[in-house]
Amino acid sequence: MVHGSDTPPRPTFENAAECPGDPIALLEPDPGPAGAPRNVDRAPTAAPPIGLPDVFRTWWPLAASWLLMGCELPVVSAVMARLPLPAISLAAYGGVVFPLALLIESPIIMLLSASTALSKDVRSHRLVGRFMWTAGLTFTALHILVAFTPLYDVVVGGILGAPLPIREPARIGLMIMTPWTMSIAFRRYSQGLLIRFGRAKLVGAGTAVRLTTLVSVLAAGAAYGRLPGIAVGALAVTSSVVAEAIFAGLCARPVERNLLPLAPAVDPPLTQKRFLAFYIPLMLTPLIAFLAMPLSTAAISRMPRALESLAVWPALTGLVFTLRSVGFALNEVVVSMLERPGAAPALRRFTGILAATTSGILLVLAITPLGHAWFGHVAGLPPALVALATTGLVLAVPMPGLSAIQSLFQGTLVHDHRTRGVTESVAVLLLVTGATLVTGVMFGRVTGLYVGLVAFVLGNGAQAAWLMARAQGGAPPRR
Repeated sequence: MVHGSDTPPRPTFENAAECPGDPIALLEPDPGPAGAPRNVDRAPTAAPPIGLPDVFRTWWPLAASWLLMGCELPVVSAVMARLPLPAISLAAYGGVVFPLALLIESPIIMLLSASTALSKDVRSHRLVGRFMWTAGLTFTALHILVAFTPLYDVVVGGILGAPLPIREPARIGLMIMTPWTMSIAFRRYSQGLLIRFGRAKLVGAGTAVRLTTLVSVLAAGAAYGRLPGIAVGALAVTSSVVAEAIFAGLCARPVERNLLPLAPAVDPPLTQKRFLAFYIPLMLTPLIAFLAMPLSTAAISRMPRALESLAVWPALTGLVFTLRSVGFALNEVVVSMLERPGAAPALRRFTGILAATTSGILLVLAITPLGHAWFGHVAGLPPALVALATTGLVLAVPMPGLSAIQSLFQGTLVHDHRTRGVTESVAVLLLVTGATLVTGVMFGRVTGLYVGLVAFVLGNGAQAAWLMARAQGGAPPRR
């Protein structure tokens, strides 16, 4: 999987190229002969070997932030399950609205990395801003075309083949989600500037604003109790993203007024050509990854028990994502610590412990009454769907562990400036996932939920294997 992080780079904000693993180094001239430092005055000094406690201290704040974001989908699913038309709403949101919204906004997801790495002076920040507005409005227009025109029937009815009962509710949800893409583009652009100039705590505060808004709207919708779950869920998610974007923009204004003008001009100046050369490879990675989501919807819709499978999908994958999210946080830890003495073996040991722990927790939920209690009482699924969900949970047990392993090797590739392997791994994920889903559709006898979960496990396993192979071989890192 692909993921971003709102965590700050190391404290040297004036020149991110000095920071090991920073992607801006890919844009700069070769520093010279191998082993020659960029800046003698900043050459690394001797440091004690890294141990597991050091890794844990770096990891846990990032994991806590990811956990907060990971709670969003389970919370939305739990509220929708308690409102009118629960099965229809859950299937519409998890099978159509959320995957399509993510796919449409995927080209702007990496704006956080771009803004953090490139907003080094006024000119560069404005150039990134022009791209942000152009891309954000363009993909918002695409969202409007899909949600409000006959193109919706082509995409949802024809390509995805969504069951007829969920098509109109999903259209309503997608209409409500119209501000989603532009809000995320502006939020990530603003947050990147905050991170670059040492204001990363405000990014965490923005996450709190987002969750507070989400819970408030969901609570109001649940208290009113007359709106369908899809309307309440989509409105809550949209409102929370808009609130976070406004907060990030307000926090970024003082930085733009007071700090950014004092930053020295970049030499050579950032140009649009160099920006696109930097950003396009980043843009392709989430775009390829998110294709797996509508692909799974299209396949599940053509397999047995399609409606029930799509209804269970958001509740089950939301729970799995919550446990996977702490593995995503490991990526930034690897990038920032790998070059330090003793870090490699410590990171490998920590990854093994984290993978075993997170997948072990999911296994306990799957084989004990805790899973039944979660889906029945916390997620609020109807009794007919609880058994389907708990059985599916067994199939998803490897997923949290795979996420930790992926982060270890993906972080290694990013640290070594060999990011092409990351994009390749996502293509492998899509290929294996798609092949498994197609096989399930052609066989036509296995419940769609089970085939979808097996497809994602196999796809993520193949991605982890590819990352490992590329991290352990290939060209030496560019320095």
